[in-house]
Amino acid sequence: MTNKRVMVDMSATLLHHWHIRLLKKAKKYWKVIVWLTTDEEIKKKKWFTPELNFEQRKEILEAIKYVDEVVPTPWLITDDILDKYNIDILIHWNDNSNQVKRHKVIIFERTEWISSTELRKRVLEWIIEKYLEN
Repeated sequence: MTNKRVMVDMSATLLHHWHIRLLKKAKKYWKVIVWLTTDEEIKKKKWFTPELNFEQRKEILEAIKYVDEVVPTPWLITDDILDKYNIDILIHWNDNSNQVKRHKVIIFERTEWISSTELRKRVLEWIIEKYLEN
């Protein structure tokens, strides 16, 4: 492992196996700093209140062996933020809209059919089937 610091940007409102795979991949090469979106930013940008609040999500992430540090972050990451925390690389999904230099970003494709939004849909479908269609 090198001394490079990598930022993995996530909300982790519903943690799932793709989050773990991403963290595991990053940990092979770098010190992993999870930049966890605050509750206020999630409410403002995603228009819902997270199922688990920031402190609860942070506690879960800190318990994962691939994570070295968890810090609060705004929705959009800038080069100034990377510089402030001495981050070498930002890792993000292919929906990245952060305002950082291209050479400082590694983009990973999202896995189809797995996301926190997809998990919420599955739960909603189950509730409708179980309680409303009978």
